Amino acid sequence: MEEEHEVYGGEIPEEVEGDLEGDLEGQPDDGLTKVDDVVADDAASKELEEMKKRLKEMEEEAAALRDMQAKVEKEMSAVQDPASAAASQANREEADARSVFVGNVDYSCTPEEVQQHFQSCGTVNRVTILTDKFGQPKGYAYVEFLEVEAVQNAILLSESELHGRQLKVTAKRTNVPGMKAFRGRRFNPYYGKIPRFRRPMRYRPYY
Repeated sequence: MEEEHEVYGGEIPEEVEGDLEGDLEGQPDDGLTKVDDVVADDAASKELEEMKKRLKEMEEEAAALRDMQAKVEKEMSAVQDPASAAASQANREEADARSVFVGNVDYSCTPEEVQQHFQSCGTVNRVTILTDKFGQPKGYAYVEFLEVEAVQNAILLSESELHGRQLKVTAKRTNVPGMKAFRGRRFNPYYGKIPRFRRPMRYRPYY
């Protein structure tokens, strides 16, 4: 005799469905959380790399600016007779103490525009835009003031924009003819000492 099995074909009670949905909703979405953490770490790493890259570019730009200023001052220094060299050097030093070096100047800038940009710092006595042998601007200039105090005010305008370009303003250095900038010697602990050489060790096998 075959046994009859009763098959329940009704709907699932609402209470059971509610419990199932609550269990599914309560499970944390660990996969999405980990993906978000990875994306955040990548963004932070990229931002750090951009900051390092920008800092390196600023250091290279500052070094190039110093080299450019030294080169320009060397070109502008003229050979003079010994009788008037001392007086001329004193006058140059006094004028340089009232002057600033301006780098990254737009090639289309005129001396009048540079003067207007720095007139709030003090009385501008003269603006010199350097040019090459063909008369083309080199991208930097000298601004001479009547007051020494105006130099510090002008340095505060460094990174300010003129014709959409950020200016680099530093105090003008006096170039002494025939003198080179002193560079300190690197410390060498073995300088002046006779190196001692060790005798090579013989190979002595164990017996």
